[in-house]
Amino acid sequence: MDVARAIDVHRNTISLLYKEEAKRIELDTMNKLCELFECTPGDLFEYKDDCFQSFAQIAR
Repeated sequence: MDVARAIDVHRNTISLLYKEEAKRIELDTMNKLCELFECTPGDLFEYKDDCFQSFAQIAR
């Protein structure tokens, strides 16, 4: 299945998500993925607190 074509987003977006290298995701893209895979955001994404701790250390 060509996910990028199915939800009308750039292939690079899907690639970054697949490789877990994406820094952010548009809500529209997340909604389209959930509709395509018939799931919820929690099925696709995992919250990691350590990324926010790293930012807090840099901001000091």
